[in-house]
Amino acid sequence: MSLTFVVFSTDNEASRQVKAALSAGPNTRLVAEAQTTERLLSDVQLLRPSGVILVLSPAATDAELGMVKKIVTSHPGTAVITASANSSSSVILRSIRSGAHEFLPLPINPEEFRTVMERVQELRSVSEAGMKKIGRLVAIFSGKGGAGVSFLATNLAAAMSVPTLLVDLNLQAGDAASFLGIDARYSIADLVNNRSRLDDGLIQSFLTVQSPGLTLLAAPAEAHEAEDIRPQDVTEILHLLRQRFDCVVIDLPHTFDSTTVAALDAADNIINVLTLDIPGIRSTNRALKVFNRLRYSRSKIHLVVNRWSKNIDVPLQKVESHLDEQIIGLIPNDYRKVMDSINLGKPLVQSDPTSKITTEIRRIAALVSGEGDTTPTQARRGLLRGMFSRNSATSSTGPLQLSPMMDKA
Repeated sequence: MSLTFVVFSTDNEASRQVKAALSAGPNTRLVAEAQTTERLLSDVQLLRPSGVILVLSPAATDAELGMVKKIVTSHPGTAVITASANSSSSVILRSIRSGAHEFLPLPINPEEFRTVMERVQELRSVSEAGMKKIGRLVAIFSGKGGAGVSFLATNLAAAMSVPTLLVDLNLQAGDAASFLGIDARYSIADLVNNRSRLDDGLIQSFLTVQSPGLTLLAAPAEAHEAEDIRPQDVTEILHLLRQRFDCVVIDLPHTFDSTTVAALDAADNIINVLTLDIPGIRSTNRALKVFNRLRYSRSKIHLVVNRWSKNIDVPLQKVESHLDEQIIGLIPNDYRKVMDSINLGKPLVQSDPTSKITTEIRRIAALVSGEGDTTPTQARRGLLRGMFSRNSATSSTGPLQLSPMMDKA
């Protein structure tokens, strides 16, 4: 799990250094910045970060050290790190006496920064035993439109056995509300626009309940409302929401824009949806390369085939070999059932709980929630057995033949 931080600084250069160090760390993430005491305390209360990095002025005023005391007292599970260009023994001692867990000299030394982060991790490990565990973030993505991302996202969220929030991050044209058959009065734009006065009650008022176990944070009703939503807003909102739900499922657009990448960065699991046709395989190949450049762990990425049929001529084993990734799920192709559920405005897992599509989506839900065996070969045991028999001769005669255009992807 990443260490999350709120940074307080009125010095632009110091702020830049701290943010660069957090960005470079393999396990550290900035969730909010504050330049006023009120905003800092609000951020810590709402976001419950792993730590606060508080940049002191060279004189280390009583007001600044008073903030340290207030955070340590009210949020004992949050590590407080003071940072300053003045690393005199007097400033360090006053900082520690105020309750700061660590002191970070400026400019930042990478080795010193790593040591401080290791100590924050130790503190976090000790404090987590008595804290509520934050919820799992599951992002549903496809590099190609029309792969069925929204269908899988809505049904996967509805299939979870724990309280789940569905976040529609298709900011320009989100359809999750219609898939769930609800009229959402508020959206993520309202959360962002009211950021300065959020509390638990106001957050809840911006969400729309679909059923006892499923809640929606809708996309903006008007496309222009998405223009003011920044990547850092997405990071902050997702971190805030995962502390209030056991699971958060994110319905993403099929482009690698900055807000999408912010959500992918934050996710614990990414389910990449593909269809077994040349464009679908090609877009998945391209997406996996982007994930690799973003340095995502392979264990974070899962492939799910939508609209699967035994009559498809593309052998699954060759697709896996070409993509160098195993497929954990095969959602059967049943156009009529899917369209009926969409037109009805009710997830198929609710409207037809015994269908083969529902059975498979519930199995995938158990896997990503940790209730099933997450080892890829075990997850697929029984699912794929016998599915290759029709193409067994073809499957053993060399690599999958793709178009030259796909090979360049």
